[in-house]
Amino acid sequence: MFWGLYKVVFVISLLIVAGYVGWSAWVQPPEQAPGTVTPPSQGGSTQPSGNMGTADPSDVSQQEQPLVRREMVYNILLTATDKEGVRTDTMMVLSYDIPNQKVGVVSVPRDTLTDRASGKNPKLVYGSGGVEQRVADISDMLGIPIDYYVKVNIKGFIALVDYLDGVDFYIPCDMDYDDPYQDLSIHFTEGMRHLNGQEAMEVARFRKNNDLSGYSDVGRTQTQQKLLVALAKKVLSWNSLTKVNGFVEIFNKYVSTDLELNDMLYFASQAINVDISSGVETATLEGRGDGIYRGNTYCYELDAEKTVEAVNRLINPYDRDLTLEDMNLVRAERYMS
Repeated sequence: MFWGLYKVVFVISLLIVAGYVGWSAWVQPPEQAPGTVTPPSQGGSTQPSGNMGTADPSDVSQQEQPLVRREMVYNILLTATDKEGVRTDTMMVLSYDIPNQKVGVVSVPRDTLTDRASGKNPKLVYGSGGVEQRVADISDMLGIPIDYYVKVNIKGFIALVDYLDGVDFYIPCDMDYDDPYQDLSIHFTEGMRHLNGQEAMEVARFRKNNDLSGYSDVGRTQTQQKLLVALAKKVLSWNSLTKVNGFVEIFNKYVSTDLELNDMLYFASQAINVDISSGVETATLEGRGDGIYRGNTYCYELDAEKTVEAVNRLINPYDRDLTLEDMNLVRAERYMS
């Protein structure tokens, strides 16, 4: 979830910067993926071994309806690289509903099972193909089109916070954690503090202390969301055209995307109207991480019911709810526990 935090903040900052350029009069709405598709259950494809069940009979009427995209609703995959800058080890789908000025963000755990050919690592984060393959995997898994992607290097978050001259943030608990492997040394006391980029990254990554006290993944997510809001508000309050070049330099150095300049400018002209405090909602796809699948251990199996609910609530671009049969969720063969 941490990587999703800095990705969202960075994208918001980019959009706000572009918005200040004032080119919205001539930019046009970006293209969307095809507006009508046939769900997997209607296309004659067979479900592979390990996929999750059949749909509830009460969903039949919905399954028979075509999936038609709503206009001006875009899905963008936000990804971030690991420490080595190779794996896209955390991924989030951001859905921007322009007519309603709503943004939904769903984090997809890195070890989530995917429906890949036998012999290939089934975990989402692993395998060849780069970010384009992750786009295909997540689109197939969740039954939704993904229009564009944005990939950010971890150093981009630190550079962004530093460029904003840091951020004021209330640290929710004492933090005392060391991990030489990840080069992490997190030591803070509870209370308000002005954080620089490195410190903000450490607070966002914290989950537990060396003595195993601390808070759960839910607590960490809540801290990250509050930090996201604090940073986004600071970006939105920025009004100096002299800072444009700096944002552009950070973006060029740490971000890769298939969005064209005109696309970004269009989103910018719309995104400046999003109310960060009420128009942005986030969630992480729930499941269990003790699965075994084709010899791979500690795979993450998505909870089918909760996944369908989260996708429909936050990132469904269609004019009807998706059902389990519209998705391609893989079930573990057995479990460690």
